Amino acid sequence: MVQAGESHTTKLPPSQHEFADIIHRLEAGGSMLPDTPENLMQIIGIYKAYAVPMDFYWRDLLYIAERVFLDPLPFFKYFLPGEYLQRHNHYAGDDAELRVWRGEAGAHPELLAFIEKGETIKMPKLLHHLFHDRINMEFAEACMRAMLWHRGMGGKFDPYLDTEEYQGNADRAIRAYFQGNPLMSALYKLFPDMFIEQCRQMSYYANLGLFWEVMAPVFFEMSDLYDEGKISSVPEAMNFLVNGIFAVANRPIYHHVYIRGECYEIVPKSKGFVWLYEAALPYVEAVFYRTAPFRGTKSYNAQAGQVPVEQKDFHYGILYADVFPVGTAGIPPTLLMQDMLHFLPQYLVDYYQGFCRGEEDMLIQLGISFQRSMYNVTSAVIQALRTVLCHPLDDSNSEHLQANRDFFEAQLNRFTRAEYNIRDAARLRDIQSGEYR
Repeated sequence: MVQAGESHTTKLPPSQHEFADIIHRLEAGGSMLPDTPENLMQIIGIYKAYAVPMDFYWRDLLYIAERVFLDPLPFFKYFLPGEYLQRHNHYAGDDAELRVWRGEAGAHPELLAFIEKGETIKMPKLLHHLFHDRINMEFAEACMRAMLWHRGMGGKFDPYLDTEEYQGNADRAIRAYFQGNPLMSALYKLFPDMFIEQCRQMSYYANLGLFWEVMAPVFFEMSDLYDEGKISSVPEAMNFLVNGIFAVANRPIYHHVYIRGECYEIVPKSKGFVWLYEAALPYVEAVFYRTAPFRGTKSYNAQAGQVPVEQKDFHYGILYADVFPVGTAGIPPTLLMQDMLHFLPQYLVDYYQGFCRGEEDMLIQLGISFQRSMYNVTSAVIQALRTVLCHPLDDSNSEHLQANRDFFEAQLNRFTRAEYNIRDAARLRDIQSGEYR
């Protein structure tokens, strides 16, 4: 089999694509991110720093979807109860369905320590919350809303949310939830569509929570393997992700609500919705590529064509982002950057200190490392899709190799479009250089 990093020897002539070198690297089994020790160290360190808050995100997303549900005043939805902090991850611990991470099934020790103390001192949860000394769940909700807004991206989960069956399941749950509350019951009778739409949003909370429940142990295990010297290249890191994608591809995606001890299956497991098609691919499309223009950082003139007319042309995800250290709720990546800052491995802290002009600049550096790491994750998704849709990389049939190349070039064409300044916004060129900081 052709190994990543080997010279480009194939039956095909060299690609004439704008990103020909990257096409050839993908054809050799590599990533869009160049294979250097520095890149590997950055992305693995970021995976670890991301996994710890992600361990909170998925738990709280499921708590909101399953318990908070349609609470009209959800003041304490970020106050995760012990039941969910100790909820066993299905991919970690001795009782895992598939043990991806060799660690424990409950919340990560670093997460528990941070919840207890934060950046300051041990004090009541409410004070930590009011001082914003906490995990920024607003980031997780922004990702969920991106998925909800960019609907219709394949799979069967999203169309199901518009069916009569779904509305019937939601109706039963809503009526049970507001039983004994005449005001909310009356409002539901007056504005049923509004409540059903809120229920759809809760279903996307569950969708994203179940997606991240997989990704957190994947990133934890990658960090441990790197520390043990068992991941030594960027392609190895990418291939670990590819293998993980296929290992958990059929994990069920569902939405259950628990009301007074009874389970209401709004999206039943029996529908057969699976992780890869109903959660992973829509997430990558909505969050990595699309999202929405960041508020408060730049003025967009829609009449001058600066904002895309079609949602499919949106290009405001992390693969295109300028990393602003603004820190407002309208800048979701900054919220994640702040969360990751608490959990950086020491080797990454030492690395950043060699380039930073202070802690605020460290947010920029880790944000750019995060961008690199997400290009590697996107490469894993592209290679996984190539495996499903096209042919092996070492196929001896030149027509099959050409089909692979056509697939890779079509994927990278998304970063070459001139409309709406997409070509200049894409960071694919930038990450090819170690000087991009």
